[in-house]
Amino acid sequence: MARAASDTPAADPHIPVLLEAILTAVAPVTGTWLDGTFGAGGYTRGLLSAGADRVIGVDRDPMVFRMAQDWAGDYGDRLILVEGTFSDLDRHAAGVGYPALDGVVLDLGVSSMQLDQAERGFSFMRDGPLDMRMGQSGPSAEDLVNDAPEGALADILFHYGEERAARRIAKAIVRERTETRINSTLQLAGIVEKCLPRAKPGQSHPATRSFQAIRIAVNDEFGQLVDGLKAAERALAPGGALAVVTFHSLEDRIAKRFLQDRASFGGGGSRYAPEASAREPAFTLTPRRAIAPEAEEIARNPRARSAKLRVARRTSSPAADPHADVMGLPRLSEIL
Repeated sequence: MARAASDTPAADPHIPVLLEAILTAVAPVTGTWLDGTFGAGGYTRGLLSAGADRVIGVDRDPMVFRMAQDWAGDYGDRLILVEGTFSDLDRHAAGVGYPALDGVVLDLGVSSMQLDQAERGFSFMRDGPLDMRMGQSGPSAEDLVNDAPEGALADILFHYGEERAARRIAKAIVRERTETRINSTLQLAGIVEKCLPRAKPGQSHPATRSFQAIRIAVNDEFGQLVDGLKAAERALAPGGALAVVTFHSLEDRIAKRFLQDRASFGGGGSRYAPEASAREPAFTLTPRRAIAPEAEEIARNPRARSAKLRVARRTSSPAADPHADVMGLPRLSEIL
């Protein structure tokens, strides 16, 4: 049963995208859910208010748990927080005593909360160190930009950002770093801007695609997504729901192809993967097509403009490990 508004702590300033659409698509919300991209906790609070018995909040960014200290305790043992990546969500769920989940929600990409923090290095609109690490450990964007070979940089920009001027930008980056180390967001944004025409009114900033590509590479976001979808298949109980919110075509393509493959009976093959033997579907698509935000939501929250929601229900078919080529996109290890 949904809980009364008086039982719910005050809302946070970060507005979760397509939350109402998720709650409608997966209703009734019951049992144990895992929010694999906890962030500011918007989806977690929504699920708890809608009737989830408990939510396991997973995030690779330790800062989000410090920010949640003011309200997380209000939910008592209904909220369990775990620092880690959603690529291991089945292991995280089992580790806190819930190996079979009733639902998993994933909100992909960088959060507005992270973009607003200049010191995190995600934004080309604010000067800060060239970092971009969601987990705040491992090689940074500064390391990648200054140390990667020119060809690898061009591949990252093209494959992960769909940047048509990838080779021109990579060459400019290498030329600049021979003179001085590239270590700030505005420094990198300036290099990219000089390689591209000035943006017209209403167009995105010239550095948008390059920053997206470098962020994806630094955090292995596509590898994390593929592994996370497989982990969700392993962790979900029969009838459990998987809800994935994407914000650009590349990550949506991965989610779409994974779910199409795992909701099929196999066989036949495709240009993305070799022919597979017949099998029972692991998911049913509910609905079959992606859900887009309503105009009213976009007006309230412009971040929702490019969002898509895909929802599927787990069947009782055993989990499997689909061929990586099903997703049709290069992994970081293939281009570096």
